[in-house]
Amino acid sequence: MKILKLASLIFSLAASSARAASYTEALLALHKSLVEVDSTSNAEAPGTDVLKTYLENNFTVELQTVNAGRQNVYAYSGSSREARVLLTSHYDTVPPYIPYSRNGDEIRGRGTSDAKGSIAGQVTAVEDLLASGEISEGDVSLLFVVGEEVGGDGMKAANNLNLTWEAVVFGEPTENQLVRAHKGVLGLNVTASGIAGHSGYPEQGRNAIDLLVRSLGAIIGAELPSSEEFGNTTLNVGVIEGGIASNVIPENATARASIRVAVDDIDSIKDVISKAAYAATPEHVSLSFNTGGKPVSLDYDVEGFNITIANYYTDVPYLEATSL
Repeated sequence: MKILKLASLIFSLAASSARAASYTEALLALHKSLVEVDSTSNAEAPGTDVLKTYLENNFTVELQTVNAGRQNVYAYSGSSREARVLLTSHYDTVPPYIPYSRNGDEIRGRGTSDAKGSIAGQVTAVEDLLASGEISEGDVSLLFVVGEEVGGDGMKAANNLNLTWEAVVFGEPTENQLVRAHKGVLGLNVTASGIAGHSGYPEQGRNAIDLLVRSLGAIIGAELPSSEEFGNTTLNVGVIEGGIASNVIPENATARASIRVAVDDIDSIKDVISKAAYAATPEHVSLSFNTGGKPVSLDYDVEGFNITIANYYTDVPYLEATSL
């Protein structure tokens, strides 16, 4: 089918060192322009400006407002808004911003790999293929979204663009491997409530941090569900907050964790975590879970790549299926 040939062609161009020599300079220049600007999630406007300015040289560009000051970028060749292959990625990044720097073949900076490298590769690959006549108007379009790192609101909004496609290539840092599936995700919040007091009189207070640590220890030690395809469900405690001084009994303490989900039954994970936490701290500790997402398996048919499964989560499940 032509659609598979188009996807294979774009993949091959991006991975081929021989062909890459013809567009390396343009790719690196665009990549530098993207990484030089701070487009941290929820403040992506500088990245929008770079993309719009660059893409308008060779594409028709549409901006879609997600909310105040935040826009998705959709681009296509000529006047044909419909395309058989959609290339997409995200240009928001996690904090903190790290400036661009280059030392020989090594490039550093926030978003260098995730995912401004993907954007630069996708754009320059399409430009090269259009210039050579190997693809034409209506074959490929480009969608770059905000908010991937904070819940996917950009991709969710993109469903209102009424886009059409037969295949989609998501740009993520995969080390030139074809990802056929990735783990799900679940957020966990743990809150402990204490009674403030002077540390010299611990019997008059209740230490919220002690409660939080006890609860987290039980959660971390719990055996979470696993699967043959995705391996272990893993948990990372990324943020802990509490206390105002070392000689004051802390009244409140909180923790936030990210769970990489290996099974479809997310409720089973919540159940294991809740039982472990409340067994260790029956009182004065509460748990809440953010809306999660199940593991994702993809339909793929592109030859010539090593196939792998990713441990991170992406915008893939948020893009609703549509067709020409």
